[in-house]
Amino acid sequence: MTSLLAASAWDYEFHPEVWLLVAAIIGLGVYSVRNIGPLVVPAGEPVTTVNQKRFFIVGVAMLWLAADWPMHDIAEEHLYFVHMLQHLLISFIIPPLLLLAMPAWLARLVVLDDGTPQRILRVLTKPIVAGTIFNVLQILTHWGAVVNLSSDNGPFHYTIHLLVFASALLMWFPVVGPLKELQMGEPGKMLYLFLMSIVPTVPAGWLTFAEGVVYEAYETDDALWGISPVEDQQAAGAVMKVIGGFYLWTIIAVRFFRLAANNARAEEQARRDRHNRRLTFDDVEQRFADAGEPPVETR
Repeated sequence: MTSLLAASAWDYEFHPEVWLLVAAIIGLGVYSVRNIGPLVVPAGEPVTTVNQKRFFIVGVAMLWLAADWPMHDIAEEHLYFVHMLQHLLISFIIPPLLLLAMPAWLARLVVLDDGTPQRILRVLTKPIVAGTIFNVLQILTHWGAVVNLSSDNGPFHYTIHLLVFASALLMWFPVVGPLKELQMGEPGKMLYLFLMSIVPTVPAGWLTFAEGVVYEAYETDDALWGISPVEDQQAAGAVMKVIGGFYLWTIIAVRFFRLAANNARAEEQARRDRHNRRLTFDDVEQRFADAGEPPVETR
């Protein structure tokens, strides 16, 4: 039975909504770069950089991987830890890639225009608002009723993923968004990412240490690949707590050491500038001028 179940898990299933979504993202990206970019980017400046193109390709490819067969089908019908891998991709991996791929000129058109949608976006991308929305959705998506319904209802499952993905874009915008003026300072980014790593540990701990099966949708006697429902939810908790937390803490550590290195270089350069600077006659003359006339002594 287990071997038959494992074989059926790899039966191909076409998901047209995923292909339409991926095609729409690619189409919008190509249209923006070819048709809009040349109209707004000054002559002689590149519309996109090589790195932005690479981020876009990798981000779209990983979005397709997370949303399509076989990951989606295994996550929806068999293993909850694969479902958590999906959430890891659409929350922590794909959004920053797509934001790094977005040129600043395009972000200004989308976010900084004077229309009502742009004003709403400016509010939603504020760190407190974006972080709150993201974490509320993270908690709701682990609610038993939501998980069970997601497993039984494909459209609802995709809707939840779109909401999580959209909230993750908002959450990452103050960290790696294309508009530097809307980003936080480096210390703020590190604190912000640390706070974003705390909430997922709550359901992760709950799943890891629960004695029974938490979600009815994943309670089955036909264990895929020999993974029992309890082992499945423990693996899901590990994905959330260990992989997700380690990923964010790694980013924090990299940013900390980069900030420390930049500060050390700046201090060293300032020390060298002070050491190499020679005192000239003009400097002495300027110092006397700045000091003004000496005070007149009165008796």
